[in-house]
Amino acid sequence: MYKELEKFKSNGQFSFTAEDSLEEKCNASQGSGVFLVFAVAEEKELIMVGSTGTVQNNGTLKIKYGGLKEKIVEGHQFAKTGRKYSWPAQMAKEDISTLEVVWYETFNEDTKGIPTAVEGQVLQNFLDENGRLPRWNVAF
Repeated sequence: MYKELEKFKSNGQFSFTAEDSLEEKCNASQGSGVFLVFAVAEEKELIMVGSTGTVQNNGTLKIKYGGLKEKIVEGHQFAKTGRKYSWPAQMAKEDISTLEVVWYETFNEDTKGIPTAVEGQVLQNFLDENGRLPRWNVAF
């Protein structure tokens, strides 16, 4: 995986097909951090990196209601609608049968990784290796 993610011990993953309910499949916490989305075929391909949570000037965390779980399920992508709707449509369009989502709490009592900084580092490493961002990341 990515070495910058190894230090985050609060993490998990789940698989998702277009026929599944993203709300039911998503086991992400309500904490802040990053999530990586892989298209699973003969090989796994990283197709997206996202994050949630903002560190304030005083070192505290501002987290939107629902944290990682809410961001994964309800966050907008490909349309002005939640991923629970847009991901299955995009998967059909791209003939992707399964997604694997891996998530990490990067900012909690044990670790203080700024979610967007960790997201940026993963994307930078991907850019260095591939000369582009993952295909579902429009920009960073």
